[in-house]
Amino acid sequence: MDTAKLYQLFQKHPSISTDTRNILPGSIFFALKGTTFNGNQFAEKALSLGASFAVVDEPVLAENDKVLLVSDVLETLQNLARYHRDQLGIPLIGITGTNGKTTTKELLHAVLSQKFNTYATKGNLNNHIGVPLSILSIKPDVEVAIIEMGANHIGEIAFLCSIAKPGLGLITNVGKAHLEGFGSFEGVKQAKGELYVWLEAHKGVLFLQGDNSHLLAMANNKTFKEIITYGMNKANSVSGELLAVNPVLTLRWDSFKAYGCENQSVFTHLTGSYNLENVLAAVAVGLYFGLKPDEINKGIEAYKPSNNRSQITETGKNTVICDYYNANASSMSAALDNLESLDAGEKAVILGDMFELGEEAPQEHRRLIERVNAMPLNRKIFVGKNFFEQKQAGGDDMEYYENLDAAKEALQSHPLVNSTVLLKASRGMAFERLLVLL
Repeated sequence: MDTAKLYQLFQKHPSISTDTRNILPGSIFFALKGTTFNGNQFAEKALSLGASFAVVDEPVLAENDKVLLVSDVLETLQNLARYHRDQLGIPLIGITGTNGKTTTKELLHAVLSQKFNTYATKGNLNNHIGVPLSILSIKPDVEVAIIEMGANHIGEIAFLCSIAKPGLGLITNVGKAHLEGFGSFEGVKQAKGELYVWLEAHKGVLFLQGDNSHLLAMANNKTFKEIITYGMNKANSVSGELLAVNPVLTLRWDSFKAYGCENQSVFTHLTGSYNLENVLAAVAVGLYFGLKPDEINKGIEAYKPSNNRSQITETGKNTVICDYYNANASSMSAALDNLESLDAGEKAVILGDMFELGEEAPQEHRRLIERVNAMPLNRKIFVGKNFFEQKQAGGDDMEYYENLDAAKEALQSHPLVNSTVLLKASRGMAFERLLVLL
């Protein structure tokens, strides 16, 4: 079945399912394959649960007219998303970067929703499967879309751009993450920079963190339809500064030369001074789309993080900075900088292993131990095999636990109380299991 004919079916049944555990009645089921599953084996079940059609690439139930046999289910899903994107004809903002992608996406959505019917990537659907599913979730009445794009190897952002086809975009930052796939920091910059390459080739609009030397160099010698810069330097189109961090941010922003706005103060529910630039990105995008300062501020103030990114949780015993959805060398460093800046009494850290750092894993974990060793903290706790193997790098007041169960036992035996605690690790460490003990 060609893409145009499949799209006609999609218009009649405009929802996609890929998992029989949450089938949407009337949806089209795409039988995707993974390393441990084969969706083709669930096509019959999907139909019995209410799917209107099942797209498969193995001849299962081939005589059933509700089963659509294609050569490759994933490729068919991606091509259908491209086709749908071409029909939409709306502004689409592409976001990538090492850290801050999701927070920036949510801030943009909160701001633009003050004026437009806005769609943004749900959760973390930002890869070769998630981006097509996100595009296919955009309904005809949507006026602006924001699509998050992640990558762990070179060429992935370019491929995702070929599906989402952003006309506007921004890279939040570049840092040391997924080094196993990228090979080096230069590989990270090359991979993330594929968004700039796409925008230049398609005469797109770039929102650029104008204080970031890496991003400036990556954009240098490229020509875009327009560049809107943001950052702390007043030479940027949008500039800002922190007024308070205790522990959430209050900031002031200005854009007098570019948009005639100045001396705008806004309160946020975000912690971490590193989030200043994410807020300023949302301001820049809002101004570009014609929002008034009070609409922008209202959107920023309305956003409350609930995804374990820069999230403050009061447990009754401690104030916990929940930032354990993801972790890499640069985000760990930024989180420690923020903890140091907070005006709090007792402070503690519980840091878990960072994944996908390749050959640099020992060095980066050791560097964090040395950094924490120099900080005046109530408790310094490290969890995971990588940190445990580098424990000789720290002082006598450090605690090392090879796994989560050992850390839980230690926190049960010697509870943390009356402290501001940074809880940060890669998602695979499942640090939500520690939060219940704090």
